[in-house]
Amino acid sequence: MAIAETTILSGTADTDEVARFAAIAEEWWDANGKFRPLHQLAPVRMAFIRDQIVRHLDIPNDTDTPFKGLKILDVGCGGGLVSEPLARLGADVTAIDAAARNIEVAKVHAEQSGLNINYRNIQPEDLVAEGLMFDIVISLEVVEHVADLDAFLAACGAMVRPDGGMVLSTINRTIKSLALAKVMAEYVLRWLPAGTHDWKKFVKPSELATSLRPVGLDISALEGMSYDPLGDIWRLSQDLDINYMAFAKKD
Repeated sequence: MAIAETTILSGTADTDEVARFAAIAEEWWDANGKFRPLHQLAPVRMAFIRDQIVRHLDIPNDTDTPFKGLKILDVGCGGGLVSEPLARLGADVTAIDAAARNIEVAKVHAEQSGLNINYRNIQPEDLVAEGLMFDIVISLEVVEHVADLDAFLAACGAMVRPDGGMVLSTINRTIKSLALAKVMAEYVLRWLPAGTHDWKKFVKPSELATSLRPVGLDISALEGMSYDPLGDIWRLSQDLDINYMAFAKKD
């Protein structure tokens, strides 16, 4: 797949972080490549997303397209690993990323998959200026990579309609996450390229809640994601020490 040279937007995005992911953008859809952990996390993440949205918006969950009629924004979409399942569930999906290379990869794959997704190389604060609102805003494995957590969440939160919600996933800043999500994952098991994460930028659930509150969002659900080495699969769990997901509602 030939992708044009990328541009990287500044703002709430950390340009060094964005460049790191843009450099390996053509590997987004290789389930055994550098993004293998995200492919493995996909079923767990989508189960949490579906359950929380259905519960919060009180919509039927007995069809293949429960999100039909919902406007959903995927912030930091990368190659579209979350955007595409959301579209298949019936949502009207807008997906944005600070790296043009990621967006080009995502567009090509969506076209090949017959999916209509509005991909844009733009940052959330720029999208706010357009006055757009969404039923649900999603940002997975992104907040630990941004330049300004409060500013990023303020922009994302501004686009959540009243009574809407936001889904986030990230990594807790604990000794356990330093040992397993940083040292083990990057330097021992080589699941991720070395330098993918900065442990100091991992976000505690309490910090996430504090940053969301000023924009009218309150966390209503928290679940951990735990790896089972014997089955080589991820499961939702009550252990928040490493990877976790959060749903926040706007009243």
